[in-house]
Amino acid sequence: MVKIRLARVGTKKTPIYRVVVTDSRAPRDGKHIELIGLYDPRAKDASKTLVLDRDRLSHWQKVGAQLSEEVTNLVKRNPAVAVAS
Repeated sequence: MVKIRLARVGTKKTPIYRVVVTDSRAPRDGKHIELIGLYDPRAKDASKTLVLDRDRLSHWQKVGAQLSEEVTNLVKRNPAVAVAS
């Protein structure tokens, strides 16, 4: 099964997460199929907290990818998400 979930990057005490499309059996920070966004919970500017490519997100959902619980919450909390270029 293909999942859309967060993969942690960044240093200790400064987490930054990538929103990735990956196989559900892969480790959290392991190999992924595609990078579709970034989530920075410590960002000062609220518009840069979540940057997501909505087109790729909808594409993967149409193909059958499942959103993780945390990614679902992030997308619901940020309806006007900036589109990654």
